[in-house]
Amino acid sequence: MVMHAIAAATEGPAQLDATFSALADPTRRAILARLAAGEASVAELGRPFEMSQPAVSKHLKVLERAGLISRGRDAQRRPRRLEARPLAQATEWLEGYRKFWEAQFVRLDALLDEMKRAERLQKRARRGRRRKGDTR
Repeated sequence: MVMHAIAAATEGPAQLDATFSALADPTRRAILARLAAGEASVAELGRPFEMSQPAVSKHLKVLERAGLISRGRDAQRRPRRLEARPLAQATEWLEGYRKFWEAQFVRLDALLDEMKRAERLQKRARRGRRRKGDTR
């Protein structure tokens, strides 16, 4: 489980670092969410944000360097589009840890069930002793 995640991380640690670094910013995540709906120009991508076009361009460069978006060519426009591969690699890396934590939660559930059973048995034993006159 976790070994698979570690293997994915060692296959492209620089790519994974760049992906997570790019995803760390809420503006860049919002840009990616917009691009998930289809390609868009720099102006279209910058519209929802109160920032200059150069600031939007800086965010786009970070996303491009991380391989999360690419630049197309459509006559005069240079629309950006989402590139899924780095996100798939990050998801694969995270998946190993998700499986690890799921296994930990299954173990915790089993422990809690065992503790509940023991508590019920103790209550029954106390009730039985009280009925027989034992006041422990």
